[in-house]
Amino acid sequence: MKNSLSLARPLLIVFIILNGLFITSKSLLTKWSFDQEVLIGGNLLVFAVVFISFLLLYKAIHSANPQAFVRAMYGSFIVKFFLIAIAAFVYIQVTKKDVNKPALFTTMGLYLVYTFIEISMLMKLLKSKKNA
Repeated sequence: MKNSLSLARPLLIVFIILNGLFITSKSLLTKWSFDQEVLIGGNLLVFAVVFISFLLLYKAIHSANPQAFVRAMYGSFIVKFFLIAIAAFVYIQVTKKDVNKPALFTTMGLYLVYTFIEISMLMKLLKSKKNA
């Protein structure tokens, strides 16, 4: 587990930097029509989902069963997709016409950034593993 946390350092760094930017630049975000709370909440949700997905995939890579990684990969994709889709749906239903589209689209971009980092870390791990 300790090794998986050290591998997840890039995810943690990006999360901390982005949250720091979102918290400290409220006036700039407001000027550009971004809702600070949506950005911070979206960043937290996407980070948490991708981090849990990374931990599941990390565990599956070290499993003796060769199909465990494939199952974990598909399972993590489905869980990430549905959790984020449900969160977006709930946000849209709660806010109705006050949906902050710039913040919502930025959160979708954050999903891509975090997923890219997750895949990069897993590829690095797979390259270093023998017989992978």
